[in-house]
Amino acid sequence: MPYFEPTIGLEVHVQLSTKSKLFCSCPTIFGVQPNTHTCEVCAGFPGALPKLNSTAVEYAAKAGLALSCSITPNSIFSRKHYFYPDLPSGYQITQNKLAICKNGFIQINKDKRVRIHQIHLECDAGKTIHSTHENKSFIDLNRAGVPLIEIVSEPDMQSTAECITYLKSLYSIVTFLGITDGNMEEGNFRCDANISISHKNSKELGVRTEIKNLNSFKHIQSAVEYEINRQKALIQNGQSITQETLLYDSEKNITLPIRKKESAHDYRYFPDPDLLPIQIPQEKLEQWKSELPELPEERLQKFTSTFKLSQSDAETLIASKDLADFFENSIRYYDNPKKISNIITENLLRSLNQSDVPFKDIKVTPPAVAELARIIDSNLINTKIAQTVFEQMFTTGCMPEAYVKEQGLAQVSDSSAITAAAQEVINENPAEVEAYRNGKTKLIAFFIGQVMKKMRGQANPTIVTEALNKLL
Repeated sequence: MPYFEPTIGLEVHVQLSTKSKLFCSCPTIFGVQPNTHTCEVCAGFPGALPKLNSTAVEYAAKAGLALSCSITPNSIFSRKHYFYPDLPSGYQITQNKLAICKNGFIQINKDKRVRIHQIHLECDAGKTIHSTHENKSFIDLNRAGVPLIEIVSEPDMQSTAECITYLKSLYSIVTFLGITDGNMEEGNFRCDANISISHKNSKELGVRTEIKNLNSFKHIQSAVEYEINRQKALIQNGQSITQETLLYDSEKNITLPIRKKESAHDYRYFPDPDLLPIQIPQEKLEQWKSELPELPEERLQKFTSTFKLSQSDAETLIASKDLADFFENSIRYYDNPKKISNIITENLLRSLNQSDVPFKDIKVTPPAVAELARIIDSNLINTKIAQTVFEQMFTTGCMPEAYVKEQGLAQVSDSSAITAAAQEVINENPAEVEAYRNGKTKLIAFFIGQVMKKMRGQANPTIVTEALNKLL
């Protein structure tokens, strides 16, 4: 059986977190009543003239700088023509060949980089809402004109694993830059995947299909995997692949065709006559470059070399700018990066996963996490009690030391009390004692657990182990 190799390129749409739309002053707030944030420009009224949002240009250029792109000193907007009900003007204002950023890359591992063909500015379309019970469709133009950058990769990926690594790296970079909030549920970071397969070492790529509007890493992985396998099966059965645009059905885990894939000439691109070229002076570019924050790779290096965190812990922390900032703010209050990292990666992330609380709304604070680390190190509480304390910190926002003293949760380090409890456990479990003394030394964990239970989890584990070893 011939070996087929996938070739994958991704087009990622990132909604910019500007306060107003790309070509008018309408706000970009999500979730408001339909058609309340519209005007003549974003509704496509004849004669309405666009006015460019300069902040969107700045954000696009900063994305390019962070992704090692060259910035085009004079880029232009074009009209991309197609008909769809939520595009009232009949064209999208975007950039074609003279895009604002060109020729960048992301290093996804030490041996592989994914080239970025270009980054261009464009405005989003509106939204079509289908009501099956009314047998009607409705148009909401609140999203029409919202600023996007489209980050177009070269077809450099050969597996879903490489796609996800690339996308997560890209997501980290654009959110660390602060140019988007990256809310995937609201469509602020979504992608189209272009996929073809060909015989390994073939000089020609296969027929390409495009899966549109994938807005979660899980859906992207499932959709790309399904499409690769679908194309392989067609070729192995002697069938041909049709160049077409697809949608992914996540419930059935299949891709479905929606139309034949267009070519660039189908869109009849031409320069928008109402918009002047974007000109970026060199001094402005230098200013923006100086304003770039620490990016994920820089933070990863700092967390592993300066703070001595493991690679896996550092990667967990830099997956989110909020998380990385929270960690760095915490260690300002108590200098034990490893202990604070453990509290964040274990307790905080577990609590976030078990709740519906967005990170920006959490009640636990960096000073509270630092204090928790300090009272663990000072043996005021043990790690088991710390979990209970953290749950209360997450729920109420309390400070841990005050809560421990108020609830009487301080760790017991009185060796005589612990020895007495250990002796009781030994007296109550003669069979286990005999088994232990006959070589089943792993039973020590059982004895430790029983002593901790007797002492409500507050005994100092080190003293418990010492007492049991002596008595047994």
